Amino acid sequence: MAIAPILSWEGLGLIQGSGWLFRGLDINIAPRDRLALIGRNGAGKTTLLKLIAGFVEADEGKRSIQPGARVVTLEQDPFFKGHDTLLDFALHGPDAPQQHEVEAIADQLGIDLSREAASASGGERRRAALCRALASEPDVLLLDEPTNHLDLAAIEWLESWLQRYNGAFVVISHDRTFLTRLTKATLWLDRGSLRRKDVGFGGFEAWEEEVQKEETRAAEKLDAKLKIEAHWLERGVTARRKRNQGRLAKLWEMRAERAAMMSPAGTAKLAVAGDGSKTKSVIVAEHVTKRFGAGDTQRTVLKDFNLRIQRGDRIGIVGANGAGKSTLLKILTGELAPDEGTVTLANTLTTIIIDQQRSLLKPEMKLRDVIADGSDWLDVRGVRKHVQGYLKDFLFDPGLIDAKVGTLSGGERSRLLLAREFARPSNLLVLDEPTNDLDLETLDLLQEVISDYDGTVLIVSHDRDFLDRTVNLTLGLDGSGHIDVIAGGYADWEAKRKQRTAPAKAKAKAEGAAPPPPPPPKKTKLSYKDQRDYDLLPGRIEELEAAIVRDEEALADPTLYTRDPKKFAALTAAIEKARADKEAAEERWLELAEQVEG
Repeated sequence: MAIAPILSWEGLGLIQGSGWLFRGLDINIAPRDRLALIGRNGAGKTTLLKLIAGFVEADEGKRSIQPGARVVTLEQDPFFKGHDTLLDFALHGPDAPQQHEVEAIADQLGIDLSREAASASGGERRRAALCRALASEPDVLLLDEPTNHLDLAAIEWLESWLQRYNGAFVVISHDRTFLTRLTKATLWLDRGSLRRKDVGFGGFEAWEEEVQKEETRAAEKLDAKLKIEAHWLERGVTARRKRNQGRLAKLWEMRAERAAMMSPAGTAKLAVAGDGSKTKSVIVAEHVTKRFGAGDTQRTVLKDFNLRIQRGDRIGIVGANGAGKSTLLKILTGELAPDEGTVTLANTLTTIIIDQQRSLLKPEMKLRDVIADGSDWLDVRGVRKHVQGYLKDFLFDPGLIDAKVGTLSGGERSRLLLAREFARPSNLLVLDEPTNDLDLETLDLLQEVISDYDGTVLIVSHDRDFLDRTVNLTLGLDGSGHIDVIAGGYADWEAKRKQRTAPAKAKAKAEGAAPPPPPPPKKTKLSYKDQRDYDLLPGRIEELEAAIVRDEEALADPTLYTRDPKKFAALTAAIEKARADKEAAEERWLELAEQVEG
């Protein structure tokens, strides 16, 4: 028997402006669904999430929800006005969670809810909103960019919480790593239609390319205009991804070169580099130390830090909130002086800082005004371009040249800000959390632009996948003043950190007991049943996946329900059972794999 959905929409439609934003959408959210909601900025993802939640009234369609089911939303920009403290926000309203539940989650997230709401940072507000949402015991959890403003430790904690969560969730996020680790199915909102495929975000790109190839083949049967549009679709998305694969290969070469430079032999060569317009070294930090406070409250943020940044380096700066990332960035760019040591900047350095401050974009301004001060032409780092062509490079419809900034979504405004700043001449680009509010296609574009940039790039980000695709050197701050300098991306830093902390934990454990307890009996191999499951489950999982695909293809027949309702019901039940069996088999195999690795 098919599992009844907790919440569903049938024939959902919404009018926006003079036309339909989307129409005829069918949505079903079943128990324990893990859904990624994907779509370009401006496609209506946040609006769709609000419709699912019941916050927005649809123009047509029917919403159904199981009696007593609790739907909770984590909004992208929660409204804190009117609340004195973060705790007041977390406990407001008739549907507020229990205070002890909120405080328990706050302890785990490391947030002081007694903070004044008006002066709280973006990260503190996001944590307070998480405390309220997660403590509400939701049956369906709707998450709109949940990792925005969170540091890496908080993101990893949230991932762990959601992996243990027994309800269903729908998530909008630009964080590829977050989506890949958590989601089991994908909703793709594209040009007013909604597609669903029971594959997590890890399989989304392959599915997307399949759909685009099908659309291209269909368009080739139509007139020349449709062929041109199909060519743009293929060139603008699929081809861009293929080009990015080539750029990733180039990035790996850069990482290998940087690793060689950091060896003893390479370090000697770096020490004699000169300083000028053609030199490789653009920023040199020597024995830098920075402290804040005095007496017992004094804290060392940077301690005896040395770094030579080469022309063309792409450097990622990572660490928990408060570890000193912003301080390090200000010292490297000359905005802040160190207490000890020196920082030398090349004489010809021209810096652009992009920190997602959309205050530069006034709602009444036209896109033409933002990009080219009202002109039809602009100079893009020495190359003359037409505004419409330049907007197209940043995934805008050229027809939007005279549209008002106020009509754009948050992600589109971020993209417009990137287009504005990238047009200016520079040789040092500083990006402070550049991925916030950007859709996945824009992240691909940003990766491409950074790769083609002639100068040096400094990136502060919590987006692990973006860093792995972009940087060749990572500076990892642990909050103690020590900074890891690792050739590679976030994954390389994480591996180094685990490698360093494992012996320290083992030593602390050995020193903490006297005399040391006898070692526990070591399990040398799996039991017969466990070993059999470990060997056979991968094949079983493949069989279940094939069965699901086969039954879904049969279920796709639009005449099946009216022609053979019993077969329709049997196939539906078989698919639900196969999915549950597959999930159980995957969890069992992962448990055994961890034992094997141990």
